[in-house]
Amino acid sequence: MKPDEVGRMSAAVVAEVEKAVIGKRRVIEMVLASIVCGGHVLFEDYPGLAKTMLAKSVSGALGCSFRRIQFTSDLMPADITGTFVLNRSTGGFELRKGPIFTNILLADEINRAPPKTQSALLEAMQERQTTLEGESHPLPAPFVVLATQNPIEYEGTYPLPEAQIDRFFVRLSVGYPDKAQEVEILKRRRERKKDDVDIAKVLDTTKVLEMQRAVEDVHMDPGLGDYAVEIVRRTRAHGQVEVGASPRGSLAVMRLSSALAALAGRDFVIPDDIKAAAVPALAHRVILKPDPWIKGVRPETVIGNVLDEVPVPKVK
Repeated sequence: MKPDEVGRMSAAVVAEVEKAVIGKRRVIEMVLASIVCGGHVLFEDYPGLAKTMLAKSVSGALGCSFRRIQFTSDLMPADITGTFVLNRSTGGFELRKGPIFTNILLADEINRAPPKTQSALLEAMQERQTTLEGESHPLPAPFVVLATQNPIEYEGTYPLPEAQIDRFFVRLSVGYPDKAQEVEILKRRRERKKDDVDIAKVLDTTKVLEMQRAVEDVHMDPGLGDYAVEIVRRTRAHGQVEVGASPRGSLAVMRLSSALAALAGRDFVIPDDIKAAAVPALAHRVILKPDPWIKGVRPETVIGNVLDEVPVPKVK
């Protein structure tokens, strides 16, 4: 698949999703870019901002299967992965697959489940398979998890350790719509006379996998590779940072910038792709020192400062 074809398909998917999610084109593009990288997404945002609708709409437009799990304190690993159950007619045990056997899984309020359950999901995210009774079962391809965390309610939650948050490819925030967008949301709801939005199937899983392979062929100039690495290295030396981004962060910036280039119909990365990828790919991998955090400094601000400091290379 050529980059211009990836660009056309991506534009068609984004346009279809925008029927349901209004005024959030950049967020939709970031989710799509993550999917074509095979990367998992962590949404950290307030309730009611269309995260579930976004996940369902993207799945529908891509022609991917979709399942949702509401994480709760009593959720068990078997509720996610599935288990073997007795078939009374045959007398044997049969595998009853859990909701994780899907293309796109929405893990809603992931921090409400206990660590054992979180680990079952994170293992599947990393290995693209799950083990039941000593037998490995591969997950469908593509397989991407879109997880949500509520940043304002911490009672009865089990926050993800920093090492586990690092397993997510990007962290995104949908954010509130502006007034005109919110008025448009109400207008469209009145016109369709129902809550659900009809999303047309634009692609299928075969095309999504082809897009994933096409991203691997996007060219990155060595100078831009040095640029991405320098950005990551400066997060480790920053005065307000306790722990900077790891080499996994460098890889995430490289892959995400390549995907953004492909979504734009290009077979090469430009500096703006790396700048656009830096905050989503790195902010959740940076741990600030206590004093800056108390004073209101956030990792996104630190990444922005680093981008201002690192000179942009000239590439042909």
